[in-house]
Amino acid sequence: MKKIFLGSVLACLSLYNTLQADIFVKGASNVGFSLGAATSYGNNYTLLGVSGNYFVVDNVSVAGYYRGWFGASPEQHELSVGINYFLPLAQKFRPYGGVFVRENFVSGYDNFGAYGIRGGVSLVQSTNSYISFGYAYERYTNCHYDGECSNSYPEIVAGFSF
Repeated sequence: MKKIFLGSVLACLSLYNTLQADIFVKGASNVGFSLGAATSYGNNYTLLGVSGNYFVVDNVSVAGYYRGWFGASPEQHELSVGINYFLPLAQKFRPYGGVFVRENFVSGYDNFGAYGIRGGVSLVQSTNSYISFGYAYERYTNCHYDGECSNSYPEIVAGFSF
């Protein structure tokens, strides 16, 4: 009886670990949503974002991001593309790092570009959901309107895989 019970537990744990890995395998895709706050141009903004990842190989995704700055003037919209690598150290906790390029559209101003890096950890919640906590650093291709040439900020994303 003990052997059957132990075998069942090990089989369940093995299945659980296999299911957890499905979020980061080749062909998987996911969508994430973010909510935040920031200050720029002397104003406070609410940030709303959506991101998508497609895994071209296990643990490596090509990503697209949109983020809007709302609640003050001028409004700003950002479109980014990037590549992320999820380090397969554990099934539930996946450290990640990535690079991105971004185009910023600011109402009433010229568009400007940026490039940067990001890193953090994704916490797998189920076979199709995760939460990521990270930090990003970006450098503007030309100095920002208020004299800033770079920016860094925390990122929190709730994601769903399909």
